[in-house]
Amino acid sequence: MKRTDYCGTLGEKDVGRTVTVCGWVLSKRDMGGVIFIDLRDREGTLQVVFDSGIVSGDDFNMAEGLRNQSVLSVTGMIRIRGEETYNPKIATGTIELAAEHAELLSAADPLPFIPDDNIQIKEELRLRYRYLDLRRPRMIENLRLRQRVVRAAQAFLDGHGFIEVETPILTKSTPEGARDYLVPSRVHPGTFYALPQSPQIFKQLLMVGGIDRYYQVARCFRDEDLRADRQPEFTQVDMEMSFVGQDDVLDLLEDLFRHIFESVMGICITEPFPRLTWTEAMDRYGSDKPDLRFGLPIVDLTEKVRGSGFGVFRKAVECGGVVRAINVKGGASLTRSEIDELTEKALDLGAKGMAWIAVRESGELYSILTKFMTQEELEGILDAADAGPGDFILFCADKLPVVRKTLGGLRLYIADMLNLRRKDDYKFLFVTDFPQFEYSEEENRYVATHHPFTMPYPEDLQYLFTDPSRVRAQAYDVVLNGIELGSGSIRIHRSDVQQMMFKALGFTPDEIKERFGFMIDAFRYGTPPHGGFAFGLDRLVMLMAGADSIREVIAFPKAKDASCPLTSAPGVVDQKQLEVLHLQHRGSAKQIRSNVDLMTVGDTDTIDFNQPGFLKPVMQKSPFEPVGQLVEEKSKRQNRVPSVDVDKVAKLACLRIRDEEREAITREMLAIISFADKLKDIDTEGVPVTSHVVPIANVFRNDIPQKPLERGLVLFNAPSGNEHYVVVPRTVE
Repeated sequence: MKRTDYCGTLGEKDVGRTVTVCGWVLSKRDMGGVIFIDLRDREGTLQVVFDSGIVSGDDFNMAEGLRNQSVLSVTGMIRIRGEETYNPKIATGTIELAAEHAELLSAADPLPFIPDDNIQIKEELRLRYRYLDLRRPRMIENLRLRQRVVRAAQAFLDGHGFIEVETPILTKSTPEGARDYLVPSRVHPGTFYALPQSPQIFKQLLMVGGIDRYYQVARCFRDEDLRADRQPEFTQVDMEMSFVGQDDVLDLLEDLFRHIFESVMGICITEPFPRLTWTEAMDRYGSDKPDLRFGLPIVDLTEKVRGSGFGVFRKAVECGGVVRAINVKGGASLTRSEIDELTEKALDLGAKGMAWIAVRESGELYSILTKFMTQEELEGILDAADAGPGDFILFCADKLPVVRKTLGGLRLYIADMLNLRRKDDYKFLFVTDFPQFEYSEEENRYVATHHPFTMPYPEDLQYLFTDPSRVRAQAYDVVLNGIELGSGSIRIHRSDVQQMMFKALGFTPDEIKERFGFMIDAFRYGTPPHGGFAFGLDRLVMLMAGADSIREVIAFPKAKDASCPLTSAPGVVDQKQLEVLHLQHRGSAKQIRSNVDLMTVGDTDTIDFNQPGFLKPVMQKSPFEPVGQLVEEKSKRQNRVPSVDVDKVAKLACLRIRDEEREAITREMLAIISFADKLKDIDTEGVPVTSHVVPIANVFRNDIPQKPLERGLVLFNAPSGNEHYVVVPRTVE
């Protein structure tokens, strides 16, 4: 077997050639004496024709028995299809391969699902059988797009004097960020490595080492809650530069992203990237990562409504809050149900309500506010919001953080209602001047917004200890279509400023030495001013591919709970592995329970509590107590005699049970309860959650509550009734 061509690369130029192709059977059509097979590889699909008059009997019989997704090698001649059989949906639609010889390389068992872009498949199933899911053309194209983006970024950075350097994966745990993934050390008992959340420390040390310009495509790890654009392990394009200021970094990043889009997608972005400070973004859009594909800016009306006749506005201002609004151009056509929907959304976002004004085409104002505010006040609002006939203004009056969150959320919600967020429209933005600190209610102190190595503006250093909330960081984000692609900052290169920053964050001298001593030492030997940036490769490719989740552009992603349905990671390790690492195993309650279920009550004297899955005596008075409690719990459950109130169940189910049926129904219900108890004892650790035993398709619908019918109408055609019950004939024995 020697493949000469990919299926999808053949064309009319190859007519008359004898070729060998390999791939997966996509579909088969047996026409009696002639079998048509669509063979697909990563480059595309090719029609293969098995003619009983050309191929051997063995090859034809093999083709007859082929299952979809079996792997096949076929040798034959390329020929033009009959014009009436052209298939314009595929690149090879005008040609076909007339098979002369074929070899079944691997037969496929029945599939859990069909890897086809046009079939909706539950994500849990796709991740469980990811190797099948990767056969879908869309997945292959996403991975190719990812590769092209990496190559484009590397080419640009190589051309601008950057050196690609790898940094350690096993490193030291440092504070001020997400939780670390920890790796125990066998050689140094009781100590742990941390997987890097970013190469932050090392890339700064590379600048101290004189590398000047560094980059790498880095793997990073963060133990944090997941969402559509977040994974526990992810890839970022990381870079750092010496002797630069903020504008130098932003100018280079703008050129980098222009290069990526033009070289990968052929999209030329000519407009300069807008730059907003963090405060401007929050005030104008209610978000530090605003989506600029549409307008709907937030307007501040606080001074316009100060002393207003509308009590909600007046009291909010008197209490130190603000009143702000969004003008939805053409929104006066919103229905009452749509307005109620927006009000519910505002409540969900934390507002106490949502006032609004609809400006009818005639110029008449339709709003309850007209009863409380003067004509002059209303005209002032319309003028400030740039509102005219046909527009709809919605308001929020509350504390500043609540108003920002509410109107920022409503802005996105309205954009989706009006279909304003096109996936093929790309709008970049720089957000700068982030707060240096944010207050943590959980830790009851100020923490670094980015990390403790970000340089504050020199003029704000005076507020480090007196008013930390006023300190601005020389930090910046790149935002694309409302998604934060990445962040960076100008770093602290002066030892005295770094010491002040650690002190402001509450670190003691001993903590500073223990956690950052190596870095403080490095800064003593000549540190150049430097700054850098890192962007999430997964997020960028997701947006360029028009996907809804970064899981669509990662070959083997984790599920929403950070588990891997494919490999069942994370998993339990055996006791010997733990002992080598000087660790003690404290199994989950489910694991302990599954072990307890293997014994009978009274056998506890012979239990080996050192076996994996049992609690070992770690800081406990008695190592037997937790297991003993579980044994007792299981004993109580086994000895419990359930009771069933059949009449109550019948009433809830609107059924009437005859006396002669009561005893039989009671027995059946007790059997169901007993069966459910047994199900509860089954160990389902590692078993993927599923709603159906077999794959399902085309059965999903939206459940829309309808107004219930009147009893009389429901029973109108009933054959007979008895005390408000309908007599139903027996249909199942």
